[in-house]
Amino acid sequence: MTYQTDLFDEALLKAIRPGGSGRGGTDARPLEEPQVFTAFMRQRALTMHLMERVASSANLNQAYKRVRANKGAAGADGMTVGGLRLWLAEHKDELVGSLIRGTYQPSPVLGVEIPKPGGGMRQLGIPTVVDRLVQQAIMQVLQPIFDPTFSEASFGFRPGRGAHDALTRSREYVAQGYKIVVDLDLEKFFDRVNHDILMSRVARRIGDKRLLRIIRRFLEAGMMRDGVCVERYEGTPQGGPLSPLLANILLDDLDKVLEARGHRFVRYADDCNIYVQSQKAGARVMANIAEFLEGRLHLKINQEKSTVAPVWERSFLGYRLLSGGTLAVAPKSLKRAKDRLRQITRRNRGISFGRMISEINSFTTGWVTYFRMARCKSHLRRLDEWLRARLRCFRVKQCKRIKPLVDFLKRQGVPTKRAWMGGASAKGWWRTANCPPVNEAMPISWFATKGLMSMAERYATLQFSENRRGT
Repeated sequence: MTYQTDLFDEALLKAIRPGGSGRGGTDARPLEEPQVFTAFMRQRALTMHLMERVASSANLNQAYKRVRANKGAAGADGMTVGGLRLWLAEHKDELVGSLIRGTYQPSPVLGVEIPKPGGGMRQLGIPTVVDRLVQQAIMQVLQPIFDPTFSEASFGFRPGRGAHDALTRSREYVAQGYKIVVDLDLEKFFDRVNHDILMSRVARRIGDKRLLRIIRRFLEAGMMRDGVCVERYEGTPQGGPLSPLLANILLDDLDKVLEARGHRFVRYADDCNIYVQSQKAGARVMANIAEFLEGRLHLKINQEKSTVAPVWERSFLGYRLLSGGTLAVAPKSLKRAKDRLRQITRRNRGISFGRMISEINSFTTGWVTYFRMARCKSHLRRLDEWLRARLRCFRVKQCKRIKPLVDFLKRQGVPTKRAWMGGASAKGWWRTANCPPVNEAMPISWFATKGLMSMAERYATLQFSENRRGT
């Protein structure tokens, strides 16, 4: 099936009426006015007509392709990504016209709670598919304007930058002797963003009132919870394409303050680590930054999760930094990986052995690739051994009774007497699966024939590639 992706070729021309400004609507509510420099004034003058770029056919088509590729769940209206094309075929002119006039009204977001890796729940706000399209189109126009002005120490949700770049910078600081980290955790950051403060930061560089008005409407869109629309007066809900960029715009003030004070720091979204040389200096930095965040940005530091400590006592982006800048996998990351594999290999799952192998490979490939910078070969070998034991148990339980299990062991080359010793054991599934005849029937080479990827081997391959690239 082929998709028609150029959905907006004529819509923009139809939306702009000859002889009119194309704006309409009332002025945006007053924004907080920071001290405006001449450079900002020039920037604003150049951005008075950004909405035409947002609503251009090329930009909207690019946004459509991105939303379609990202897929995602339906929003409060129930429309899926698959239904977006049909909706646009009927409403594209209306959509583009409302953008050009500045009258576009976002729908409420769908409130969904998901468990956090470290415990507790995270509140997500899933916009409708159409709102995701508009947010993506706005983000594509705003990002080239704001991103070049962001700090070199900011790595989250930025093109050409990622977690591994942030970790590389962190290990450089530790190797230089900055072994005390001021680990900042912002309490419910995305839920507590002050709309007025955020919009004032956006308005520093954006002069198009139509665009500012629509961004504000996205921030203020209600949240559907259990069929009830709850009004929102703060926060930028996680789940939309625009939220990460808005978060970086707000926290860029923090970056600029840290740079002006000469600190060595790395920020990834709302996770910020500042590296100092002594506990005393760290305590002083923590107090000063807390005062700035609460006084200027109306953000609050989570006192339970934020601390000043040696780098090896803390984790950053799932890694643990050791003395000298060596990276290791954080204990919590290993535990979460094991929990996930334990869930995939549950003995009571009614799936085929091949499908289970496929699910394992899908998870471990991404996990090992992400942690390829860590020194963790021995951990991965032990994890491989544990995982094979789990799989042997699942395969043994699939046989259900003694005779099918004995026949399976014999087919794998186990002598008849030993097969009966293993199959007729009165032990439980786990002990049976780890007895010598079963291990003999399902050695490491057998799992390789079934397609199971060895995490240790995958890690060694990635390390070899990294070393060759480095030379």
